[in-house]
Amino acid sequence: MKRTCIIFLSIAVSLFLLIVSIALGSVNLSLGQVADILIAKLFGNVKTVDPNLCSIVWGMRFPRAVLAFLTGAALSASGTVMQSILKNPLASSYTLGVSSGASLCAALVMVTGITIPFLGMFTMAAAGFAGGLATVFLALAFAARLDGKMENQTIVLVGMVFSLFVNAILTLLTALSREHLQQMVFWQMGGFTGRDWSHVAVMLPILILSMLILQCFTTEMDMMSFGEEQALSMGVDLKRVKLLLIGIAALLTGTAVSLVGVIGFVDLVAPHIVRRIFGSAHRLVLPLSALFGGAFLTLAELISRTVMAPTIIPVGAVTALVGVPFFALVFFRVRKQK
Repeated sequence: MKRTCIIFLSIAVSLFLLIVSIALGSVNLSLGQVADILIAKLFGNVKTVDPNLCSIVWGMRFPRAVLAFLTGAALSASGTVMQSILKNPLASSYTLGVSSGASLCAALVMVTGITIPFLGMFTMAAAGFAGGLATVFLALAFAARLDGKMENQTIVLVGMVFSLFVNAILTLLTALSREHLQQMVFWQMGGFTGRDWSHVAVMLPILILSMLILQCFTTEMDMMSFGEEQALSMGVDLKRVKLLLIGIAALLTGTAVSLVGVIGFVDLVAPHIVRRIFGSAHRLVLPLSALFGGAFLTLAELISRTVMAPTIIPVGAVTALVGVPFFALVFFRVRKQK
């Protein structure tokens, strides 16, 4: 009963944060005004509301808030999977080089000015997505060659090596292209400025499909959390399941990074909070981590726009201010347990 109440309270808080995020900005609106505009737009009765306010809410703030929530959900679900299968509370898709590969390919698009005709403004997003996934799968292929069993330590070490190598290339590119330095730095810090419904249309189906697939493997993730030998004895095909789950986690993170830039620590904070409250059963941990991560990033996006208005702080800076102390807390707790 207590757990059910917390779940419903979490959903209510998430919805409240979404509405507050829509209401606050350069032109502050009441929650009632936001509700009236959304209802009027959804039911086709827009003549009853101010067209300027309707444009601000529906065309700018609502898609930005929804994208922030979806991005947080995607990153948190990805972090939950990576921490589970690698048995490392500090693991994430970033560990395997998703952000590094995405940042490098996005930087190459910025420097060269390449635009793919049928992608248009999504050229950089597509390049970042491809770069992130390519880095992960190269790391996994290399790990498989080194260790046929693909043990967790091998995957993490190879991922870190690939990430460092790609970061080195990115640093060199940044040093040689000073005129694009500010654009590269801001992209790597993440943000939702200028994002619209077209970005939501990319993120939403990938998140839904990925979550449905991941929910089918919650039992395997529960078994793998007891250890690889235990999972093998229970009949889990470790190599196949690991590749599939890591691939989906990389897909979620790669999509998020390609659309909004690099936003760290969401995939670390939300899964830990959920596990502390609801236990370790992945059938609950996975969807609730997505919910908590979505709410956390929605709040971070709101803070980034309002705390120093009209200046907008990169969202990645806000999440880092929370995430770095949290990372240190988890790190020292893990060391103490050992």
